[in-house]
Amino acid sequence: MVVLLRHGQTDYNVAGRMQGHLDSKLTEDGLAQAVAAAPDIAKAGPERIISSDLSRARDTAAFIGGACGLPVALDPRLRETHLGEWQGRTVIEIEQDYPGSIATWRSDPAWAPPGGESRIDVVRRSRPVVDELDDELTGPSPSTVVLVAHGGLLAGLVCGLLGLPTSTWPSVGGLGNCRWATLARRDDHPRWRLTGYNVGAAG
Repeated sequence: MVVLLRHGQTDYNVAGRMQGHLDSKLTEDGLAQAVAAAPDIAKAGPERIISSDLSRARDTAAFIGGACGLPVALDPRLRETHLGEWQGRTVIEIEQDYPGSIATWRSDPAWAPPGGESRIDVVRRSRPVVDELDDELTGPSPSTVVLVAHGGLLAGLVCGLLGLPTSTWPSVGGLGNCRWATLARRDDHPRWRLTGYNVGAAG
């Protein structure tokens, strides 16, 4: 099973600013969300915890690791979408300089902000993290891993793992802060199945 957990609330979330690769910080509420989510994630009995190296994910993952008694490995491939010239700006500010571009970005996974990545680009760089774990942990008993990352990346990664046509990706909504998605597979079927989405009390 794969548990895909979004980080807790950040100062940029509160201000309505695009984060991307900017290293925003958890708020007090974000820290409380991570504390609240940790026991529920621990119940899944993960064998590995891997986090984006951006501090909002890394700090969230530290609480999960503490509850699970596991170290947290960092992987920059789990960083949020690089938003190029949009990073640090609000939607209103972006619309002023790039009229109509937010709607285009939200509706077309192949479209990238100026100087940034598309959703397809993000899935292409993050999907190997899951594939490598899959190869490494293959065995007679099922394994559970937790990936702590970001809303845009995780929504795209869910779509990629499920093999959904890119035209349907905009139909998958984002995860709330410190909420998670779970994907699993049956022993007799190799495809990933979505077993939970936007799970958790926080966010």
